[in-house]
Amino acid sequence: MAETRTFSISGDREPQRDESIAAQDLSHLARIDTAVAAEAARATQSEVSMTLLQGIKTYPHAIAWSVLVSTCIIMEGFQIVLINSLMALPAFQIRFGEPSAEGGYQLSAAWQSGLSNGALVGEIIGLFIVGYIVERIGYKKTMIGALALVTCFIFIVFFAQSLPMLLVGEILMGIPWGAFQTLTTTYAAEVCPVSLRAYLTTYVNLCWVIGQFLSSAVLKGVANETGPLGYKLPYGLQWIWPVPLIVGIALAPESPWWLVRKGRFEEAKTQVLRLTSKSKADSSFNPDETVNMMVYTNELEKASTSGASYWHCFKGTDLRRTEIVCMVWAIQTLCGASSFTGYSTYFFQQAGLDVSASFSMSLGQYALGAVGTILSWFLMIKFGRRTLYLWGQIAMVCLLAIVGFLGIAPSSLEGAQWGIGSMILLYTFVYDMTVGPVCYSLVAEISSTRLRNKTVVLARNLYNITGIVANVLTPHMLNPDAWNWGAKAGFFWAASGALCAVWTYFRVPEPKGRSYAEMDMLFDAHVSARKFKQTSVGSFATAGANSEYGKDVKVASAHVDKVDA
Repeated sequence: MAETRTFSISGDREPQRDESIAAQDLSHLARIDTAVAAEAARATQSEVSMTLLQGIKTYPHAIAWSVLVSTCIIMEGFQIVLINSLMALPAFQIRFGEPSAEGGYQLSAAWQSGLSNGALVGEIIGLFIVGYIVERIGYKKTMIGALALVTCFIFIVFFAQSLPMLLVGEILMGIPWGAFQTLTTTYAAEVCPVSLRAYLTTYVNLCWVIGQFLSSAVLKGVANETGPLGYKLPYGLQWIWPVPLIVGIALAPESPWWLVRKGRFEEAKTQVLRLTSKSKADSSFNPDETVNMMVYTNELEKASTSGASYWHCFKGTDLRRTEIVCMVWAIQTLCGASSFTGYSTYFFQQAGLDVSASFSMSLGQYALGAVGTILSWFLMIKFGRRTLYLWGQIAMVCLLAIVGFLGIAPSSLEGAQWGIGSMILLYTFVYDMTVGPVCYSLVAEISSTRLRNKTVVLARNLYNITGIVANVLTPHMLNPDAWNWGAKAGFFWAASGALCAVWTYFRVPEPKGRSYAEMDMLFDAHVSARKFKQTSVGSFATAGANSEYGKDVKVASAHVDKVDA
């Protein structure tokens, strides 16, 4: 049985006993007249009803520019795997390691953690800085500056003569990587319509996987090198990327949402036209209406958010959105992915495989990750974000438990070691088909447009903090001179992943097919995460069709048809 609840964005009143939901008063929005609100409603309806094929034909340039900007993440994926996998490389172990009780050379668990965490510390610094800079100077200038810094900092790691020098280089390189982590996802979310949002935001995960694959391929190629070339060449190859990307991003359009937030509406319209095809395959597309939708959404969020600082991410309905976005990203670490994928080559070695077989397994792992990410695009169409994200976690918990049980078998049992490797490959495939890519879509869609950059900064930094904890624990779990848990570490991460799945069930909503204004209304109405999918939001138009410009503006006819569970 269904019941209809009608809410309008009006006063900070308590919900009435007849179950009508009262939201926020927009009477101060003097700049928004009836015509603007009506155009915003038409643009929203047009965007929500736009099919995938229409989106591709209407926004081909947005797809191309988003893909270009997201390519920056390939560099970070390359480097993150590089530093963790170098610890399994003989040339690196001989140059920077110490003789091990097990034979050969090993870096101490403390230095393994330190080098892995160095980049994360730099990213935390860079993320907080970019949260302020991007709202001042825009996406393009911020990205170009970050790429220029990366070009300079590569010199430090390339010519590093000691572990402390290498650590400094990793910290400094992490600062511009913080910009890439935030801006690639938010840029994709702001230049494309609803029908393309999931694909272009999750493409960021594919770029991560491509970078990881390339890094493993390079490391496998130098696995037999025992001289300095064995670890210098992978660092030097990173100089290939920045200059072409700087040129490409300099030519890219600025985010029209950022221009609207700055009050530059004509420029926003110009950029919308640059993002779309000249033929405008979708006949209902209108650039003026699209810009007015952005203006309206921005004013709607200003009505519920008095400012756009980090502090405002923790006020009102934005607190709930910040919690969801932060946890969604932290779960990428808490489900064990950073331990079993980031350290995969080292893990395979400690599980009993030789160096060549370990790098081969890692290559297979990242190839499966790429296939999984592409499959996620089709699965999200059928199942949505929430379902895919939740069941992915449940599947990974089961796989990690199997890894833990296989770890109990004697290390001399070769079949068990290959079984562990196979389970890790399957785990990576499931992760990159569910939690890995879906995270980027959820992060971009659930945060409000005015606070998106800062919310993503907070979320990514929580991810980095959990990553630091994981990077402290994982080397101790795997290092034979430390805890030496090996595959039994699967039990630890399975338990952590199970707790995350429970949180996901109760807190993560379904944003599939929602415009940003609709998401604002649903959060303002305090709709339960489990009811987002069943809740429909009607068109929003101004109350009083004949109201004059500058008079009080209220959003009416926003109907929520709520289906009882």
